[in-house]
Amino acid sequence: MRSTAKWVAATLLLLAPSAALPQLALPNVGSALPFPDSSLSNITEPLIDPVSGIVNAGVLDRLSKSELRTLLNRLRIERVDQFVRQNRDHVERDSNGDPAVRGVLVATGISAASLERARQEGFQILERNEIDGLDLSYVKFATRPDQQLKSEQKQLQKLAREAEVSADNIYFTSTAVTMAASSATLASGKASSGAMGLIDGGVARHSAIAMPVEQRGFAKGAPMASGHGTAIASLISSSLKPRSRGLLAADIYGSDPAGGNATAIARALGWMAQRDVPVVTISLVGPDNGLLGRAIKAAQQKGMLIVAAVGNDGPAAPARYPAAYKGVIGVTGVDHRERALPEAGSATPIDFAAPGAGMKGASTDGKLVSLRGTSFAAPLVAARLLFHYPAANISQIDSAVRGLINEAKDLGKKGADKVYGHGLVCGNCGLR
Repeated sequence: MRSTAKWVAATLLLLAPSAALPQLALPNVGSALPFPDSSLSNITEPLIDPVSGIVNAGVLDRLSKSELRTLLNRLRIERVDQFVRQNRDHVERDSNGDPAVRGVLVATGISAASLERARQEGFQILERNEIDGLDLSYVKFATRPDQQLKSEQKQLQKLAREAEVSADNIYFTSTAVTMAASSATLASGKASSGAMGLIDGGVARHSAIAMPVEQRGFAKGAPMASGHGTAIASLISSSLKPRSRGLLAADIYGSDPAGGNATAIARALGWMAQRDVPVVTISLVGPDNGLLGRAIKAAQQKGMLIVAAVGNDGPAAPARYPAAYKGVIGVTGVDHRERALPEAGSATPIDFAAPGAGMKGASTDGKLVSLRGTSFAAPLVAARLLFHYPAANISQIDSAVRGLINEAKDLGKKGADKVYGHGLVCGNCGLR
């Protein structure tokens, strides 16, 4: 159980000194998967609708907890396998088996002496950079010829023991299927001070998005309109006042096959810190990463509150980041009966729930599409949090989060629990 004491501790942490897809998402292979138990052989419907991309809740509801874990975990593994196979020229696995940018290692907190040792051992320095707005620097290295990322990561860490060496991991949209990029016209406008931040794909112009959207790209070809980013922007727009301060949207995917990487997210956070964004919503999932973890902490020390989806890979999936980082507000989704989505992740700590089904969102073709998943619950919580926290101010974090807790509807076990966190926020929000 997570209590309000967490937020007091998080505030104290922030006051301490800092330690120094093309829109690919994951391909849809769900409908081809056999069910894990012969007793379900009479179920002929696909797990994921091939047209709408929506998870078939009727199928999930007929699975036992064990069957659900088995099916969703297999789906997650096969999606990642297929993504790596289809993008071999741009992606490989790191030492933990997670997808990352091919041939690239990222070091933070590395000394000049270690840089020289790495150079002498044949590691080529690709980039030395500082993330504006976060006071955070990093160095990118190329792996040596004919060497795999996973072994090179371990070797570079031995050469630079004081540093944190990680791959440039890739983070996927927290939704069931690809909501692809398109050539649709981008939404535009100038966001003002106190605007909400969105780190995702680009946002298309749509009648359901009635607020200024200021966009910047952090990947090749970005900003480029994406279905996922556009749908989330429409939910934010419907949850805020028509004359809101607008939205700062960072496209970290663009047309880059290795888009959505940790470096892109970190740089996007830096842009938002420069613009004094109080609340950022991120509906992406992936592994723990040295650069991303430090970027999250640095942004929090600027007074930024980060809201993230816990993912839709089911109860057998490992903890998903950035939602699992300390101080990040993890959000799960519920259906129209206020039941937790069976596909929602549970290993990642959950702070709040919000509607994650029975809603519609803007699509890049100007229409509205049905939505399902924790991806679409997170922005609803973020919009309500912005009401309590309109300006970045560390001293106001505890009262802002308490305000959100006070308006949440308690679900499940009395008090905060592992399924719904502090309860349901924004139960009637979202396009219907």
